[in-house]
Amino acid sequence: MKNVALILLFILLSLPLLAQEPDSTAQPETFVYEWSGEKMTMQKYFIVFLKSGPERSQSEEEAMKLQREHLAYLGGLYEEGIINLNGPTDGTGDIRGFSVYNVATIEQAREYAENDPMVKAGRLVVEVHPWWLAKGSGVK
Repeated sequence: MKNVALILLFILLSLPLLAQEPDSTAQPETFVYEWSGEKMTMQKYFIVFLKSGPERSQSEEEAMKLQREHLAYLGGLYEEGIINLNGPTDGTGDIRGFSVYNVATIEQAREYAENDPMVKAGRLVVEVHPWWLAKGSGVK
C-alpha cells in the first residue's frame, strides 16, 4: 500500500497537466504505468470539493428542500456513472463534502458541479482539481 501511495505521489508530481477543450464525446485521459513489473492504467479523475457558500440565509424549510434536491442530483450523477465517489465531511471545516467525477475534462466536472441545486442557491461553492488514480481503484 505504501508503494502505491508513493507511485501516485510520484505521478502527480511529475506529470504535466495539459488543458483540454471541452468535448462531450471525449474520454478521460489515461496512460499505462509500470512499477515493479506490474502494469496499471492510470486515469485522470476530478475531485470537486463542496465548500460553504456565501448565501446561508435560507429558511430552515428552504435549506431542507435544497438538501433533498442536492442529494437527488448527486445520486442521479452517481447512477449515471458521472460520479464514482461522493460524500460529506464531518462538517467541522469549510469543506462540506466532495465528489470524484469520472469525466473527460475539468470543464465538464465544473459544469456538473455548478448545476447542483445547493451551488446554484449559493449555499455551496465548488473547487475542482484533477486527480490521477489507478483506473478501477476503490476505497478499501
